[in-house]
Amino acid sequence: MDAMNIGLKRFLLVVVGMVGIVPLLFALVLLLYPRPQNLTPAHIYLGSEEIINYCELPVLDGSGLLANDFPQGHTPNCGYEVFPKPILAGCTEPLPEGATDMRGLWIETRSDGSFGHMERIEQCGNRYVVTAAGVIHDMTTDGLLAGASDDVRPLSVGPLNLCIRTSATTEWIDGRLQFEALGLVPVVTRYMEGEKLKWEYPSRDLTTMNRICELPMAQKMQQ
Repeated sequence: MDAMNIGLKRFLLVVVGMVGIVPLLFALVLLLYPRPQNLTPAHIYLGSEEIINYCELPVLDGSGLLANDFPQGHTPNCGYEVFPKPILAGCTEPLPEGATDMRGLWIETRSDGSFGHMERIEQCGNRYVVTAAGVIHDMTTDGLLAGASDDVRPLSVGPLNLCIRTSATTEWIDGRLQFEALGLVPVVTRYMEGEKLKWEYPSRDLTTMNRICELPMAQKMQQ
């Protein structure tokens, strides 16, 4: 009986050790896994010298460049300092069947009337690019890992400021764009409701955003 108890304890220790080491290994991968080669043209990160009217959206009629003509956009370092130029400027490939047009510049309007999160969404063909909060996430909307965003995001843990890897696939489901971390775990859902852009994230309340035509003054001053 004693030998059986000792064996059971050893087994439990092994199980607990394995359960504990998996998150640690995953965290190390997020911190240390090498970044992909950044082929984004350097001028993108310099910001626009002229005011862009994001309410004047290009016509996606196939008369210009296609989505595959543009290298995947990536976040510089661990976050841009100047709001980048559009990644897909000049692309006119039509959106795929079942896609919802969410293109434009959007800002969160809180219940007290103040402004919060701002983001720019670009779409062309099956490409979908979100530029917000210092990062650029560029991905395809076919749900395939080959077209997943392959990027980074800043993360503060106490006094530590870290830069971790991120990756997500996206796929249109009933007109909504579903983001899945590593192609496995559903995270963000973006969709249109009337003229408003809405997105849901597990750790925060529903975010409702209104369209704006130009960058707010604080962003213009950075340029």
